[in-house]
Amino acid sequence: MTAIASSSIKKDKAFRSFLPYLYLLPAFVVLGIITFYPLIFQVIISFSDFSTKDLMLQLRSPKLNWIGFQNYIDIITGGLPVQNFNFVRVLSYNFWWAITNVILHVPAGVLIANLMNIKGIWFKRIYRAIYVLPVVIPPIVIGTVWRNIYDEQYGAFNRLLTDISLLFGGNPIHTRWLLDINPPIPWLLPTGGLPNAYYAMMIANFWLGWPFMVLVATGALQSIPKELYEAAAIDGASKSKQFWNITVPLLQPAMIPAAVYGFTLSFNLFNFVYFLSGGGPNRMTELLVTFAYDLVRNLRLYGAAGAFAVIIFVVALVIFLITNKVTKATESYI
Repeated sequence: MTAIASSSIKKDKAFRSFLPYLYLLPAFVVLGIITFYPLIFQVIISFSDFSTKDLMLQLRSPKLNWIGFQNYIDIITGGLPVQNFNFVRVLSYNFWWAITNVILHVPAGVLIANLMNIKGIWFKRIYRAIYVLPVVIPPIVIGTVWRNIYDEQYGAFNRLLTDISLLFGGNPIHTRWLLDINPPIPWLLPTGGLPNAYYAMMIANFWLGWPFMVLVATGALQSIPKELYEAAAIDGASKSKQFWNITVPLLQPAMIPAAVYGFTLSFNLFNFVYFLSGGGPNRMTELLVTFAYDLVRNLRLYGAAGAFAVIIFVVALVIFLITNKVTKATESYI
C-alpha cells in the first residue's frame, strides 16, 4: 500500500508540474503558426533568389536557386537592382531619425508632465484626456492626415505660413515639404544633409510621440513621496534644485526604459513613414523597414527582403543590448 501511495503521489506531482505547460500549449501553437514559422521561413529564403517564380511551389520550386550569402552581400555593398540605395546612408539616417525623436520626446514629456502636476491647475483631467488622443489614433491615419497638412498648394501648414508672411508684407508660401530634395542644412550628417521632408516628419512624429512620454512621466511623478519636496523646501532648496536633485533622479527608473522603447518604436516606425513620405524624396527619408517592404511590394525580391529583415533584426538586437547595458534599463532599482 505504501508503494502504491508513493507512486500515486509522484504521478500527481508530475501532473501538477506539467499542467502549466498544458495551459500554455494553445499560446505556443498560435505563436508557432503566426510568429515563429514566418520568421524561420524568411531566414531560409534569405539564402535564395526566391521571387515571383517560386510562389506556387515555395521551397519545392525547381527554379529556386540557393545563393548563400549573396543577398546579404548585395544589400551591404549596394548591389541590389534599386536606384539611389546606399545601405550605410539608410542605416545612418535610421539611427539619426530614432535618436532625434527620443531627444525631443522625452524632455517634452517630462516637462509637460511636471506642468500638469502643479497643484491648483484648472481642467487637469481634460488636458490629460486631450493629450492621450495621439496615442490611440493609428499611425496610418496620422501619416495620411499630416500628408494633407503638408500639401504644397492647399495644406494647412503652408496656409499658416502664408498668413504670417502676408501679415508682414511677404509673399505666399508654397514650400514642397515632402518633395523638395534640396537640404536646408547640407552638413547635418556625414552622409549629407536631409530634405524638408525630414523636418516635416519630425514635427508630425513629435505630435505623435510626446503624449506617451507624458503618460509615463505622470505615473512616475505620482509615485514620488511629497515629503521629499517638503524636506527640501525646509532646507531652502529652490524649485529648480528640487527638480534636478529629486524629480530627475527618481524619474530615471521609468523614463530610461520608456526612452529605449521610444527609440525602438521610432527605429521601426513603418506605417507613419510609409504613408507620410513613402521614403522620399529620392529615398532620402527611407527607413530599413520601409525599404524591405519596397523590395517585396514593387520588386518582388522576397529572398532579398528576407535577408533585409534578418539584418534589421540583428541591428535592432545589437541596439537593444548596447542600450540595455549602458542604461541598465531592465535592472531593478532599489
